[in-house]
Amino acid sequence: MQFVFETFLEQLSESVDETDFRNAMARAAAAFDLVKFAYLWLPPRAPGKPRLISNYPPRWTAHYLSNHYHAIDPVIARAQGGQCPFLWGLHYSRTAGLSDFERKLFDEAAAFGIRCGLTIPILDKRGNVAAMSFAADGLDPALLRVAERYQEAFRFMATCFHICVRRKLSADRVVNGVQLTPREYECLEWAAQGKSARDIASIVGIRRRTASFHLENARKKLGVRTRMQAVAQFSAARTGLG
Repeated sequence: MQFVFETFLEQLSESVDETDFRNAMARAAAAFDLVKFAYLWLPPRAPGKPRLISNYPPRWTAHYLSNHYHAIDPVIARAQGGQCPFLWGLHYSRTAGLSDFERKLFDEAAAFGIRCGLTIPILDKRGNVAAMSFAADGLDPALLRVAERYQEAFRFMATCFHICVRRKLSADRVVNGVQLTPREYECLEWAAQGKSARDIASIVGIRRRTASFHLENARKKLGVRTRMQAVAQFSAARTGLG
């Protein structure tokens, strides 16, 4: 188990886009015989769009997002109301209390092999709400095993996943009105903590020349003469002073 977690955390630290994050979680989940997962980060304010990172069938996720199902999904509603992981579907769903729209949602999901699952609510210190769900076509023993034995471990994994996604894929990568790439932002973030290009390369898992390249690109975008000035702008923006 320790190897799975260490590998997962390493892959998260190296991830720079949704594909990387999806692969990292899929591999970790597969080690516990979990096949399907979906991470949904709800918009903190209207009219923001939810962020979905998943290996569910693409036709279903596209349909889910285009119909704004996150707004009526009873699983997501329950995740918003508490922080304890819970099982849903089959014997775990209170089908008698579902609206027609909610029943339609469950029926449509079932057509794509999503009939039951385990969902882990996530509420971070900034007030962001997200949910990590692992789904199956039936009452999968793997879901029960994780719920009974590894619930806390999966809560930790879900939280780490959320924090890394928030830091690397959030629209907050804007510094003084300038949009930075995930790598530029990440390298500046480490530089602001006093790390050299050599240190950053070792931490992020890239070459020193590549780390310097991203730092230089960030400096040019911010329109300053030195890397220290770029770091100062970044730090001021992060603390709300810029």
